[in-house]
Amino acid sequence: VNDPETRQFRLSGLGEVQLEVLCSRLKSKFGVEAELSEPRIAYRETIRKQVRVQGRHKKQTGGHGQFGDVWIVFEPGSGTSEGLEFAEEIFGGAVPRNYFPAVEKGLQEAIEEGVLAGYPVVNLKATLVDGSYHAVDSNELSFKLAARLAYRAGLPQADPVLLEPIDKLMVHIPDDFLGDIMGDLNKRRGRIMGIHPDTIQGHQIVEAEAPRAEIAKYATDLKSMTQGRGWFTIDFVRYEQVPQNISERIIAAAQSEE
Repeated sequence: VNDPETRQFRLSGLGEVQLEVLCSRLKSKFGVEAELSEPRIAYRETIRKQVRVQGRHKKQTGGHGQFGDVWIVFEPGSGTSEGLEFAEEIFGGAVPRNYFPAVEKGLQEAIEEGVLAGYPVVNLKATLVDGSYHAVDSNELSFKLAARLAYRAGLPQADPVLLEPIDKLMVHIPDDFLGDIMGDLNKRRGRIMGIHPDTIQGHQIVEAEAPRAEIAKYATDLKSMTQGRGWFTIDFVRYEQVPQNISERIIAAAQSEE
């Protein structure tokens, strides 16, 4: 499966050996070299503080120029929208209404790339509160670019943080391996949510939540820990803030790839 966000092709199989066999077939049958690596994690970014910033785009190139000027308040969203909540509180026609969609579009495009590590920004509210325009030089493009300038200026000041996907695991294991599995999940920054008897005699179900980054190879590791007798299901739950020490490593790695 082609994942446009992580720019990887995801290949699924019953184990690493099967994936290696599939790669060999790609090479022998189609002449395609495939390098196996761990799936990249689809992180997100958001902010924790309110800021009020200006974005001003002015360009003069002979004849008509370009001019757009906006003041935008950025703050954490209400949680009802995954991406951008846009609002306007313009009084007295400081920015004509016909430019509001251009401001919103500029911000919608901007949040596709966060200021920390380039990941999409979520749960962000942006309110257009003031600005100015030029009767001749202002146009939609100018206000779109002004909005992007406000975004780039404002988000670094708004206490940006990195978010990681948290998955729910239902791990089915024989009783004998319960202690080992719980200890392993704790090492993966997991949280044990409950332990229930399985429908299979002598088996338990461990219900847990863990960061996706910590369970990339869990299928292989679980088989190893349970002598091939354990299995699990996985479902996405939510995004949570990444711990500071781990966030710093992720940001540094993203910056080194630029």
